[in-house]
This record gives sequence, structure tokens and C-alpha cells, in this order.
Amino acid sequence: MTVYLFTGKIVIPIWAGSSVGRTPRSQRGGRRFKSAPVHFSNIYIYISIMLLKKLLCLFTVILFSGAVYSADYKESEFSGSWYPEDTNLLNDLIQNLLDNSRPKIVPAEPLGIIVPHAGYIYSASVAAEGFKAVGNVNPDTIILLGPSHRYLFKGIAVFSGEGFINPLGTIITDKDSLDKLRLPFVNFESKYFDNEHSIEVQLPFVKKLFPESKIVAVLFSDTNYSQLQQFAEKLYDISKEKKILIIVSSDLSHYHSLDEAKKIDLSTINLIISNKSEDLWKTRGFGKGRACGVSAIVAFLEYLSHYDLKLSALSYLTSAARTLDESKVVGYASLIGYKNKDDKKEAKMEEYSLKIEEKTQLLKIARDTLTQYFAEGPVEKKSNSFSNLNEKRGVFVTLKKNRRLRGCIGRIVADKPLYQLVSDVTIDSAVNDPRFSPVEKDELNEIEIEISVLTPFVQVRDLNEIVVGEHGLIIKKGFDSGLLLPQVASEYGWDRETFLEQTCLKAGLNQQDYKDKSTKIYRFSAIVFNEEELRK
Repeated sequence: MTVYLFTGKIVIPIWAGSSVGRTPRSQRGGRRFKSAPVHFSNIYIYISIMLLKKLLCLFTVILFSGAVYSADYKESEFSGSWYPEDTNLLNDLIQNLLDNSRPKIVPAEPLGIIVPHAGYIYSASVAAEGFKAVGNVNPDTIILLGPSHRYLFKGIAVFSGEGFINPLGTIITDKDSLDKLRLPFVNFESKYFDNEHSIEVQLPFVKKLFPESKIVAVLFSDTNYSQLQQFAEKLYDISKEKKILIIVSSDLSHYHSLDEAKKIDLSTINLIISNKSEDLWKTRGFGKGRACGVSAIVAFLEYLSHYDLKLSALSYLTSAARTLDESKVVGYASLIGYKNKDDKKEAKMEEYSLKIEEKTQLLKIARDTLTQYFAEGPVEKKSNSFSNLNEKRGVFVTLKKNRRLRGCIGRIVADKPLYQLVSDVTIDSAVNDPRFSPVEKDELNEIEIEISVLTPFVQVRDLNEIVVGEHGLIIKKGFDSGLLLPQVASEYGWDRETFLEQTCLKAGLNQQDYKDKSTKIYRFSAIVFNEEELRK
């Protein structure tokens, strides 16, 4: 029997069998593999074909003198314990997790993510941040890298079966890519994937977001740094022929006090986002182990080194957030690697501007969205006649009543065209700003709408770069960050120092933290316009 906890929109399993995430089906007598179904009316024809298949397999072994490929599909073993077994419940859970995820970075060209692999009750919300950030990718193949928890073997294992079966469907193995991974220390023994959760718990997210993509599943055990570099080269070779997305499955530190875990994990995350793969490998034993999937992470970083790239942390959490036990916690983080933007493209984006008619169109979309939302009918999909509004840009929508703030929410990085994002953010500003009660229908005639379209962010090296009234600010320290729009400083009459202090406070930091060397400050501009000025 499985018990589920309903928390708002999110449904998460809180008990299954004897304990959450500790009763795989293989221990309950369930079959580990399921052969592809075959139907023949004549048993002799069936036997003949089976013999022919065995001869063909033998010929493959002789011809390629390496990998032995199993013809089986691997069934899920952790559904019903680590995550829901019911298809509809699992689908709804993942959809709710994705809907409630708002990653800080949604790059145009992501190369891969690092996500945790504990039972869904503990880490699925963190994993969802990573998967949401790459949800618009349409890869030919997912390369899924994880640590081996159950078997100790030399080198790296690649799953050679036909694919994986999970409650959301079957994911097919990309057999074309398997031979490209052949190295002396790489085996194709699917038995090492038996009773292994690091791969399986990612598969429902993969099937949900990338239903047509194939997969290459990889486990790392006893490896050295040179082997990880060689394997990364093979991944890069594959990427030249097809579009791939790397997903690394790894938790961070294990079973420390909360304070110690945060210290170790922040150190590990800083090494990752700095792409210091060699330092990460050399210090992998720090704190009795930085991460269970450190080999997979290092291979991923070595693969990324072939690109002009950026790495960013998306989310961090520990098991204490769920168990309330701060004595022995496990750390979970999601991170993303993506291609750096071309300088010419950045310059072009900085020059972005909006014509009067385009501003009018965006304000009309915002106003129509509010009207339709409070009419308690479906908000119609918005149309757009300006190509300039199809660009993906960060945007904030501010609602004011009697010139006082009534709600303001935005997206720093866009995951859809500007005209569509304005509609989404308008509703958020009206009903989801935690500082205010939701806007009521009878207030609509008193609400004024203001829109701020953001330019790209530029890191501040000298505080004198900041021009009050022209620049907005983002201040980040560790996992805390805060943003204030350019017009805020002007409205309150702040000088540069006060603006910096107030942005620190918005981030939940001390007001003088902007002076700390570990604090990062970014400036940006915004195209700001409202209904009142356009009426004039």
C-alpha cells in the first residue's frame, strides 16, 4: 500500500511499503527485465526465428569483438516506493512540480544539467528546476550519467538493452551511439543497472519532457581522471553527429549536520560552476565525499570544456527541509551548463527598442488578460502582429492602485515570446504577489498597468558603472539573490549607495553585503511604459 501527501497542487509519496525509497520491486520478487512481446501462431516458426536471433547476436559479437547487447527492456524497480507507480498520479505529480518551478536560468542553448536522485519526496522539487530549465530542448538523444550504488566494478558501464520501461512509457536505447562509446574500460553489462535508482528516478522526467528522444544510460564506478577525460571525448564526438542533452544524476554530501552539509555543498557547487573539474576530482573526498556522482559530474565538466560555456546553480535544498532532522542530512542541487552568448548578439540585444504601437499592443494584452481572468472564463491565447514581440525577453508587470504598488512579479529570463510572457506575468502580479492580497474584480477600473522589458544583465566590476534611474540591479551571494527595477530608485529618491543597500535587503542579505568580495552585482536596463503615459 502506498500513501500520498497532497500539498496544494503537488502530490508526493510519503510512505510506501516499509520505508520511502528503500523497497525496490526486485526485493519483493518482481521481475527485473521484461522481454519484448512476440506473437506467433506457429511454434516452429517462433523457435526458428529465436534461433536466428541468437545466431545474429553471435555474429554481432564476433564482428564487433566488444559489446554484447541484450534484447531486453528493463522494468522499473522503484515505482511505488521512491515515486508513484500509478501512471496518472505520477504524470500529475511531475506536471505540478514543473509548473511550480521557476528556474533563474532558462538558456537558449543548454548543454546539460546536474540533478539529484533521492526519493521524490526529498529531491524531486530540486530536480524539477533543472528539468524545467531544459524543457524547450528537443534532443535526439539523452545521455544519462549516474553513479553505481549497488555494484563495484572497474570503469564505466553502459546499458545495452532495448530500453527502459517506467509508468509513463518506454524509453528506447540509442544503439547507434553505443558503439561510439567503446573504450577499454567501458563495459556493456546491463546487470549493473539492476536495483540502481540513480538512473531510474530520472526516467519519468525524461519521458514527460522528451517523449521522442532516445537514451544512453551510463553508470560510473571505479574510475580515474584520465578515463573520465577519454569518455568525455567520446560524448563530444557523438554531439558532432546528433543533438544530445547530458543529464547527470547526483546527490551532494551525505549525513552531516545541516551547517556542515551546507559548507561542503557550497564548496562543491562553486567548483562546478567555475568548471574546475580537476580540482573537484582531486578533492572529491572532502567532507567524506563531495557527491555520490562526482565521476559523472567530472565527465560532464570535461565534455563542457569543449564549448564557450557558462555554468549556473539553479536550486539547492537538503533533506532537512522535508524530515526536519538537521543532524544527518543529504544535499541536493540542480545546476545547468549552457553555451555562452555571442558578443555580437549581446550588443544587438542591448540595442533592442519598442515602438509606440508595440508598447500599446503589450499593454492591451495585459489589460485583456486581467479582464478575461476576472470574468472567470478561460484566458484566451494572445495573438501578436509584431515580429519584435516574438523575442524572448525578461519582463515585469507592475500593477498600481491610486499610484500605490498593488502587485509586481516578473521573469528575469524568458522561456517564451515576450507577448505571451506578458500575459502570464500579468496574472501572477494580480494574484500571486505574496506581499499583497489578490486583486479583486471590483478593483479593475482603478488598476494601472506598467510593463518593464529587460535588457541582458552585465556584471558590475566598478560601482561607478551603476547609473541611478537608468540601471536596475541584481545582487547575488551564495543562493540568495534580489532584484530591483530601474524606476524603483528614482521613485524613492535613492542614491547609488542606498540603491545597493536596498537590493541587498531584497535578497535577504545584510545591507552592506554588496561590499563583500563573494557578492556578485549585475546591472541591466529596462524599457518602462504604462497606460497613463500612452494615453497622453
